[in-house]
Amino acid sequence: MRILLVGASGTLGSAVRRVLAERGHEVIGVGRTGGDLVADVTDPEAVARLYAQAGPLDAVAVAAGEAVFKPLGELTADDVAATFRGKALSQMELVRQGASQVARTGSFTLVSGILTEEPIVAGAAASAANGAVEAFVRAAAIELPPQRINAVSPTVVEESLPAYGPFFPGMEAVPAARVATAYVRSIDGSQTGQIYRVR
Repeated sequence: MRILLVGASGTLGSAVRRVLAERGHEVIGVGRTGGDLVADVTDPEAVARLYAQAGPLDAVAVAAGEAVFKPLGELTADDVAATFRGKALSQMELVRQGASQVARTGSFTLVSGILTEEPIVAGAAASAANGAVEAFVRAAAIELPPQRINAVSPTVVEESLPAYGPFFPGMEAVPAARVATAYVRSIDGSQTGQIYRVR
């Protein structure tokens, strides 16, 4: 399969790219500043250009999403908007435009996260954006067939603990390679409308 992987050079994306390549898939990595293709997927026009450059695709997967972490009392409207753009709206746009670009029996794999069910201090915007992604997956799954759509919802990744560990006190981390197996399940499997939780 030809798979477009957004966030391919990040901690999680690198693990996902590796396991998909090991399974014989052709992975086209997308990053904001580098990769096989460069695109800021928070910009709908950039998403359109990305699909034009990518050519025929069998699957699209996302392993990145930006969120603002601030206590609720310090969050601004711009912070909330940036989080929804970076984590939810960008992924919705990839699916909205991609539905006509991906193979008829292709798939989309989005990313949410543990904060949907396990909120933390300073994570309200991220929790809301994750919840929006999961609701979108369930809704899109009834309109996309025969295309499929799922989301991977990981806990904090071990390799990211130096940067994010203080935000997740007491939460058990998992290795990125374990999260990557959920992407395999979504892309190579046959289910749709699922949230694959990796805890």
